[in-house]
Amino acid sequence: MRAIWKGALTFGLVNVPVKVYAATEDHDLPLHQVHASDGGRIRYQRVCELDGEVVPYAEIDRAYDDGAQTVVLTKEDFAALPAERSREIEVVEFVPSDQIDPLLFERSYFLEPDSTSPKAYALLRETLERTERTAIVRFSLRQKTSLAALRVRGDVLVLQTMRWADEIREAAFPALEEEVKVSDKELTLSAALVEGFAADFDPDAFHDDYQEELRTLIDAKREKGEAIDTAETFGEAAQQEGGEVIDLMEALRASVERTRKARGSDERASG
Repeated sequence: MRAIWKGALTFGLVNVPVKVYAATEDHDLPLHQVHASDGGRIRYQRVCELDGEVVPYAEIDRAYDDGAQTVVLTKEDFAALPAERSREIEVVEFVPSDQIDPLLFERSYFLEPDSTSPKAYALLRETLERTERTAIVRFSLRQKTSLAALRVRGDVLVLQTMRWADEIREAAFPALEEEVKVSDKELTLSAALVEGFAADFDPDAFHDDYQEELRTLIDAKREKGEAIDTAETFGEAAQQEGGEVIDLMEALRASVERTRKARGSDERASG
């Protein structure tokens, strides 16, 4: 991995030099657009609307237009902002971890200690674990001031950038404004259905079916060209009827029974 940022974590007078690494990567197959009739690749160009010339990326600046005036901002302007020059990840408070709405989270980054002695790094890590709190921090990265949560994952400090509160939309749906009565029998059956699916979460047990099927399709077209038979390639997919559930109790009973049978088959197979 290559560090994308270097700076220091600060809380109080404690300074923890760190390197920042992207914690995730995209596993999707790379696809590009082509002209359907001849397969020619579609490319996009940055064209100036005044002279019609293609503009190199190095010659592109950014601007703000309020409708009456356009203010051009150069790379030097951005670099001069005090927040952009700062190389600090400042801890502003330590909060109970369960108070942070997961909806706020965006990107995740690993922090590596960047000093000959990782003691300050270890101190912060152990403090977060013992207090069972998450550090809320502020820092600037890529021309943007970010709020982030700092937590522990194994032996590593992880930084998760967060959206600002005013960026979360209000979920106001008319259907949820009506009072809905749920019976005890429905709750009992629903709880039984949950118990039938209960398990300890193992992320390695889940796979991206779409990307696997896409790779299968690409391999088949490499071998047979456009004459592939998708039913032969993927098998006959079971057709499921969609639509709204009318009898909720009956659907719950059927689901619980099917889940029990499936669990029983799995246990017999493993035993």
